[in-house]
Amino acid sequence: MVNKKTVLVIGIDPSLIDFTTPEFAAMPGLTAEKVEMGIKNSVTQLNEIGYDAYLCWTDFGETAIDVIKNQLEEKHFDCVLIGAGIRKPESNFIFFEKAINAIIEFSPKSRICFNTNPMDTVTAVQRWVNN
Repeated sequence: MVNKKTVLVIGIDPSLIDFTTPEFAAMPGLTAEKVEMGIKNSVTQLNEIGYDAYLCWTDFGETAIDVIKNQLEEKHFDCVLIGAGIRKPESNFIFFEKAINAIIEFSPKSRICFNTNPMDTVTAVQRWVNN
């Protein structure tokens, strides 16, 4: 049996995001429901095409990095995707840095990739990890 490539998709729980703030309002039509559906569909699609994909929702708070670290300590991931909701808003700059450093520390052999929206998650993973 061939080992499936493992993928961890990290994103902020969309139910915690205020989509009316300027950072998110710049992406018209984006809602918590659309983000959640898009990411969950992407994880399902990754699993259907042969990856072993997991979803890691975090919050913005002090425990967010601990949530990521716990996931990284549970198993090795060939690829870790950091969602646009973490990377794009300027207010998340320090959180984004901390997430990158947590990945380097707790999963140093993982490839790191980024999506631009929930719908291009699979493409982002496939740029770095073939199944």
